Amino acid sequence: MGVFNQIAEYLFLKKKDPDAPVSQWEKYMHGINRLSLLLFLLAMIILAIKLLR
Repeated sequence: MGVFNQIAEYLFLKKKDPDAPVSQWEKYMHGINRLSLLLFLLAMIILAIKLLR
């Protein structure tokens, strides 16, 4: 369930745990992960549209 919670936090579907320690480098890592996840979802949507045409 940890993976699904993290994805929900990346997509702003769930609030982050306020007690969790966060460093500056961890913020950068989460930002890059969020960007890569959104680009992957966009690519999957584009592929699905091309396959359906």
